[in-house]
Amino acid sequence: MAGALEGIRIIDITTVLLGPYGTQMLADAGADVIKVEAPPTGDIARNMGAVKNVNMGGIFLNANRNKRSLALDLKKESAKEVLRKLIPTADVFVHNMRPQAMAGLGFDYDAVAAIKPDIIYVGAYGFGQDGPYKSKPAYDDAIQASSGLASMFRRQDGDARYVPAAIADKVTGLTMSQAVAFALLHKERTGEGQFVEVPMLEVMVSFNLVEHINGCAYEPPISELGYARVMTAFRRPFPTKDGFVCMLPYSDKHWLNFFTAVGRPELMEDPRFSNYRARIGSVDDLYGFVGECTPERTTAEWVEVCEEQQIPCMPIADLDDLLEDEHLNAVGMFEKHTHPTEGETLLVRAPVNYAKTPNSIRTHAPRFGEHGAEVLGELGYDESSIAELREDGAVLSDPEQG
Repeated sequence: MAGALEGIRIIDITTVLLGPYGTQMLADAGADVIKVEAPPTGDIARNMGAVKNVNMGGIFLNANRNKRSLALDLKKESAKEVLRKLIPTADVFVHNMRPQAMAGLGFDYDAVAAIKPDIIYVGAYGFGQDGPYKSKPAYDDAIQASSGLASMFRRQDGDARYVPAAIADKVTGLTMSQAVAFALLHKERTGEGQFVEVPMLEVMVSFNLVEHINGCAYEPPISELGYARVMTAFRRPFPTKDGFVCMLPYSDKHWLNFFTAVGRPELMEDPRFSNYRARIGSVDDLYGFVGECTPERTTAEWVEVCEEQQIPCMPIADLDDLLEDEHLNAVGMFEKHTHPTEGETLLVRAPVNYAKTPNSIRTHAPRFGEHGAEVLGELGYDESSIAELREDGAVLSDPEQG
């Protein structure tokens, strides 16, 4: 069965994680994503993290499957002409360069729309272009800081710090893929393309304030920003006799069952804990009490107790545990594929299952410029023209491929 986006072509001029993660989700759904990369070695993510062979690191392999690589030196006019010929064949043009840089290359929205009026042009920027931060460079850490995310830890224990994941990049990438899908739906209904701005700061502020807007949703505010239950320093994995456990009694029934299991059923009558609003107001005392109880039993014992009492509970998985997790393996979360140059690889499949339009991993992450001749041929370039472009340095390919 074909993916939902089969027949959609996307020109992808993005790097690192934000753009590539978002466009990979579109590629998994069937879109023909042409990854336009710059010299000398393309996307910087090719050499992030562990790398077996130069330009083909593990992070890159897991964020760029199902794409074709076209390596263009857009400082050369002949390379720009290739991109101008490619634009009319595409439905979507997406980049995460600063707008000023893209305009300098001659491929801002107005220029691209002049070639393809119904193009969906997506700019994934650090900051919205109507604000004073519009020209600032942006990376994940900077957005975690400026969006208030890093400071949330300071409310818990006094130290500001980053989430140990590129969360701003990935959440913005997810938002970008959603934005493309919405714009494609509008185009199907009306025939209209449009400019779409996806700014990292605004995306993460929206993400962070879903619950943390709290009483500031009112005018005038009736509380400070921050949702108490998730901000308390006591909200963390609870220590057990042999490790840690995540335990979350939530409803009145859950708490009654928990208090009964630890021999303190009378606490359900305590004014601090007797109902949901009372417990939120006394969350430090509540979670503090749980943390005093959990070291009395092992993690496995707590999981058994909670399953018996229907209390949400999970042991704490280490990253290394994920690859062996019985549930994740039962649902086929990890797929083994043979890459033509990297050998056996392990890829994390798309997480959503569609009954009629399934996602799929169809092709490997490309070598730098691997599909140059293929894409150029589709645009009408013959072998001699392609050779001239390569000789001029306008079109490049991986040195190992010639």
